Amino acid sequence: MPENAQYDLKIDQTAPHAGLAQEFIQALLSAESHQANQIALQSVENGIPVKDLYMHVFQVSQREIGHLWQTGQISVAREHFCTAATQVIISRLYPHIFNSQKIGKKLIATCVGGELHEIGIRMVSDFFEMEGWDTYYLGANSPDESVISTIKDQQPDVVGISTTMYFNVPQVQELINSIRREFGETSPTIMVGGFPFLMAKDLWQQVGADGFAPDAQQAINLAHQLITRR
Repeated sequence: MPENAQYDLKIDQTAPHAGLAQEFIQALLSAESHQANQIALQSVENGIPVKDLYMHVFQVSQREIGHLWQTGQISVAREHFCTAATQVIISRLYPHIFNSQKIGKKLIATCVGGELHEIGIRMVSDFFEMEGWDTYYLGANSPDESVISTIKDQQPDVVGISTTMYFNVPQVQELINSIRREFGETSPTIMVGGFPFLMAKDLWQQVGADGFAPDAQQAINLAHQLITRR
């Protein structure tokens, strides 16, 4: 599709900052990464909380771009460009993120081996950081043994595992099983997220997780609930 094409966006126009999200997405789809960056930074300077930008602009934009790719409206190259540009923009907001008062809780956030779509779990990790958690973001394509080793070293309260692709769901289950085998009753709380879990509401139970949350704010709320019950 040409850069000035009309895309079939599914943005809820009644949602907070819907206009801002649409403007941000259109800048990305037009390959105007500088404009997208200015939209984000100017929004923060104008007083929009970084959390709102994550929830209502970045998260919405990634879901919309994923929808466009899945429906063949954009190429995988365009999808990768939009994601990479968003990751750069997020990194420029880090001075606003890593200044929260710590609450003494730890999160390890990771994708399973073979999973290359990491921006969703990165945003979740950043959200936890803004809530005062110490976070250890392992990123894309993390081998099970590396995750196990990091759990031993860091002794987190919660491990967050993400996948975007259905064919990686068995890897999620195997990683969870490996953690349970290794740590037994001392296993950390395990939460999962990503597109397959959004589409199949009971899938998180099938893979053996302790919980699933559809977005970053609900992930924090659920994490506090789960660790309080332990």
